[in-house]
Amino acid sequence: MNVAKLLDKRRVDWTELEKLCEAMELRGRTESVSAKHRGAAGVARFSSLYRAACADLALADAYQLPPNTVTYLHRLVARAHNQLYRTQPASPGGWVRLLLEEAPQRIFNDGCVRVATLVFFGLFALAMVLGASEERFPSFAENICGTKMLEATSASFEKPLSVSPDQYSARAAFYIRHNTGIGLQCFAYGILLIPCLFTLGYNATVLGATFGYMSRSGVEGGDHFFEFVTAHGPFELTAIALSAGAGLRLGVGLFHTRGLSRVESVREAGRQAVPIMAASAVMFILAALTEGFLSPSGAPYLVKVVWSIVSSGLITMYFVILGFPRRESTDTSLVRTARYADLVDSRDPHAGGRVDAT
Repeated sequence: MNVAKLLDKRRVDWTELEKLCEAMELRGRTESVSAKHRGAAGVARFSSLYRAACADLALADAYQLPPNTVTYLHRLVARAHNQLYRTQPASPGGWVRLLLEEAPQRIFNDGCVRVATLVFFGLFALAMVLGASEERFPSFAENICGTKMLEATSASFEKPLSVSPDQYSARAAFYIRHNTGIGLQCFAYGILLIPCLFTLGYNATVLGATFGYMSRSGVEGGDHFFEFVTAHGPFELTAIALSAGAGLRLGVGLFHTRGLSRVESVREAGRQAVPIMAASAVMFILAALTEGFLSPSGAPYLVKVVWSIVSSGLITMYFVILGFPRRESTDTSLVRTARYADLVDSRDPHAGGRVDAT
């Protein structure tokens, strides 16, 4: 069978792919074509027809078939490519879905986030216990943070908190810049893995040692210190761990390609890291607003404790309830799976597709 006759037999698949493209363009899903094109089956069929059309286009170009056939295939492949690799429009609904659906599920299931969380909170808790144990480890906090830094921290909290309300906005802006800087540092170093873990561990150890030192009975300003940090602590500490987890995801994508080219692997890792970093950014903002308005205020300590408990509960609900694995029900999420499978199966869709001669 010559190539012209083979491609002529493929017209049935081209027509089917065209109908699937129309359904994706109009409704964003393939279900309207037929019952067999529902959910994962429809996305798998769409991906298969797309790769076959790419191979048909390569044959048509190679054997110099009639220009109208080549032009038709070019348009069909471009149309299908735009649907399979389309970007989501920037809309309020898209951001809500990113933050309340994609981000918690990605965080719950991402191994890099788990590693970053264990490293950060593990070292933080350990350093806090060692820093508070003055009898067993009398110089631990001083060796980690430096005596001058600890004395300055203690001196700054000797007096009760008294910040003028007109300074709240400026302090909140400062904390947004400062906290985000720490998060971006952890995220940027993540591409090299070791620097990210070192930065994360260093911040965890210093913070933990400071908390431990300020909890000692003989240190002045301890009560005022914890009155200040209690309210914003959950959001701020969690955001730092998430930033590092997103950075580690990029680093793992750079060194563990899973059959992809290194560039495509990092690109795919970046798509996975975006929801994590978005959740981290929101938590940094919430932490900064709390640190700027509530933490330095004269509100009763009970109010700050209640807010700390509420924020911890919200974080737990976000990670566990919204992030608990559940069956994907939209074609959009399935397209991402098909996209990754397509990358592994064919690095260059115009050159590496397969022809189904049936």
